[in-house]
Amino acid sequence: MDIAFLVSFLAPYLPALLKLGNKAAEKAAEKVGEKSVEVAGRLWSKLSPKVEAKEASKEAAEDLANDPENPALRTVLQVQLEKILTQNPDLAAEITQLLEEAKAEAGGTQIRQTVTGDRNQVIGTMSGNAKAVGNVEGNVTM
Repeated sequence: MDIAFLVSFLAPYLPALLKLGNKAAEKAAEKVGEKSVEVAGRLWSKLSPKVEAKEASKEAAEDLANDPENPALRTVLQVQLEKILTQNPDLAAEITQLLEEAKAEAGGTQIRQTVTGDRNQVIGTMSGNAKAVGNVEGNVTM
């Protein structure tokens, strides 16, 4: 299971899921799509009882809800969720299934890179529904 993706997917919704309730989730739905909000809600409904039962996990979720873009806080919640899911294989299976829906809803990752200058190189990998867009000169392997 990709727990990093799980945390990245949930992070923007945590303020609504933990504090503001359904009205905030509805507002988030207007911006990112109702399906994403629905999947986030289902993921959290499965995870929240276990998160709430463990003080460190609860604190990690609350901290990330207060600062959803903080990579260190994402890592802390990731570690806590990994512990929970390792101890609960049935829950892990349910979350894996819901994550597949979330990945399908997300559609993929978009990365933009601007490289200027002479003989500059960009190195990386692309997978899934990846494509290269723009003017490309020189040797390109994809």
